[in-house]
Amino acid sequence: MKKRFLLLLLIGMMLAFAMPVQAASDTIIVYGEKLSNDQRQEVLNELNMNESDVYEAHDVTGADYQNYIDGNPNSNMYSSARIILEKDGAGITVNIATPSNITAVSREMYENALLTAGAENATVDVVSPVRVSGESALTGIYKAYDAEGEELDKDRMVLANDELELATDLTENEDVTQEDVSQLLTDIKTQLAEQDPVTREEVEQIVEEQLSKLEISLSDEDKQMLIDLVDRMRNLEIDFGAMKDQLDDIAGNLIDRAEELGLDEGFWKKVANFFSDIFQAMANFFKGLFN
Repeated sequence: MKKRFLLLLLIGMMLAFAMPVQAASDTIIVYGEKLSNDQRQEVLNELNMNESDVYEAHDVTGADYQNYIDGNPNSNMYSSARIILEKDGAGITVNIATPSNITAVSREMYENALLTAGAENATVDVVSPVRVSGESALTGIYKAYDAEGEELDKDRMVLANDELELATDLTENEDVTQEDVSQLLTDIKTQLAEQDPVTREEVEQIVEEQLSKLEISLSDEDKQMLIDLVDRMRNLEIDFGAMKDQLDDIAGNLIDRAEELGLDEGFWKKVANFFSDIFQAMANFFKGLFN
C-alpha cells in the first residue's frame, strides 16, 4: 500500500513538472520602445511578474505606430501591455495596472476601441512607469496579435485608434467624463447593432438620440466628428450584434461605477451636512449665552 502511494505520488510529481505553466505559455509583454532597462523591470514589477513568466516579449516602436494605424513614425512609445491570450468566447477584458500614469484613457475606452478593431479573447493589462496619455498602448496590443498570427483588419485598427483619440478629446474639450464618453460609445454601438442603419442620416439620428438620452451636449464640431466616426463604423459593416454580450458588460460596469460614485458623493455630502449642523448648533448656543 505504501509503495503504491509513493508510486502515485511520483507519477503526480512527474505530470506536474511535465505540464506547461499556463501563465508562461500564453503571456506576451509588449514594451514601449523608449523605456530604459530599469523601467522595463518596473513594468514587470507592476504586473507582479518575473522575466521567466513571459512567453514572448516585443518592443513597440514608432514604425509600428505608422504600420498599424498610420501614426507618426517619430512618436515616442512608452505605454506597455501584457496580453494573455484566452480561449474562444472569453472576450476582451482590460485592466489598467498603473492608473495614476495612464492619464487620458479608461479601461472601458480601451475595451470599446479593441472591439471596434476586431480584437477577441484576451486579457490585457496596460502599464506605464511614466505618465502618458495611454493612447499608444493600442499599437502594442495590435503587435501582440500580429506576433501570434492573428492579423487584424487595418481599416478597423485605424478606426479604433481614431475612436480612442476622439474619446479623449471629448473628455478634454467638453463637459463630459470618461464614463460619459464610454457610455455614449457603448450605447451607440448597441443601437448600430439593433437598427442596422443604411444611410448617414440614420446614423445622425442614432447619435442625436443617444446624446439626448445621456443629456450630453457637444459643440457642433465635436458632434460632426462623432457622426463621421460612427458613419465609418457603418461603412465598414462592423457586426456589433456579435459583440452584444461584451457591450452589455461594458455598460454594466459603467452603471456599477456610477452607482459607487453616487454613493460616495452622498456619503460625503451627509458628512458635510452633519458637521455643518454641529457648527450651526454651537453658533446658536454661544449666541444665546451672550444675548
